[in-house]
Amino acid sequence: MLNYDRLSKKPLLFRSFTGLELSEFDSICQEVESKYLQYEIKRLSKRKERRRTRSIGAGRHFKLSVRDRLLMLLVYYKLYITHTLSGFLFDLDQSNVHRDIRYMEPVVSSCIPLPQKLYNITRRLRTVQEVELYFPGFKAFIDSTEQEIQRPKDKRKRKNYYSGKKKRHTVKTQLMVNTEGKILHKSNQHKKGRQHDYTVYKDEHPITPPQVKNYFDLGYYGIENDFPDLKAILPVKKKRNIELTKTEKRYNKRHSKQRVIVEHTICRIKKFGIMGSRYRNRLKRYDGISDIVSGLVNYRIIHRTRR
Repeated sequence: MLNYDRLSKKPLLFRSFTGLELSEFDSICQEVESKYLQYEIKRLSKRKERRRTRSIGAGRHFKLSVRDRLLMLLVYYKLYITHTLSGFLFDLDQSNVHRDIRYMEPVVSSCIPLPQKLYNITRRLRTVQEVELYFPGFKAFIDSTEQEIQRPKDKRKRKNYYSGKKKRHTVKTQLMVNTEGKILHKSNQHKKGRQHDYTVYKDEHPITPPQVKNYFDLGYYGIENDFPDLKAILPVKKKRNIELTKTEKRYNKRHSKQRVIVEHTICRIKKFGIMGSRYRNRLKRYDGISDIVSGLVNYRIIHRTRR
């Protein structure tokens, strides 16, 4: 049986299974345990409003502790194994695995720096010092990432979710990161794979302070005309039958070196199997799961900076 006591004795294996260092897990777990009781009372009170017959505290109890349920959630996110295998590892029934993970997600979300929380702070920045704290060097990097999904049964959905670039059915998520790789904004709702990156930006574009320069790739070509007040930095686009000059090539190379930070952040997200492989869950859960994974990536960056 897999549990915290057994896995914590092997730190390298612990990180491989959960995506977190042992100290990072302990820190998050401590906060989750402090909030868990209040969350459970709130959850069960909602059921009581819907004519709950039993009093709070009655009924079947969870077999695993809060710590082991958090461990199971992270193992599921990192390795993206089936609920059947998770049940075998943690000595649970398959339906209980699904229930335990679903009940742990809201309380975990409240304990990590989700992009929405950071974005709400950046919207209220006033002084130059505050802006530089969240946007070091006054730079922001914006890009979209795609993830493969299972082929939709509905014909219209198959058409809308089919990505001509990836040659498969996908969903898109737009991210804005700073020079530290911290995710300061993530699109609230996933977009259909058929949509262009620039169309996604037009539908939901993050607002940055006027001092901040926003770096894009050529997928956002034309943004200077549609958003004249935005400090948009793009590479030089090669024209037909006209080669770029050496100066333009050097500029594009410097631009790529700076913008690569957003690609590194996307790589960190995709190291969690639930975000990096074909998504098997229901799409209505996708945004909540991607929020938690983004929050875990942010937590690791903040924890690493403090150390």
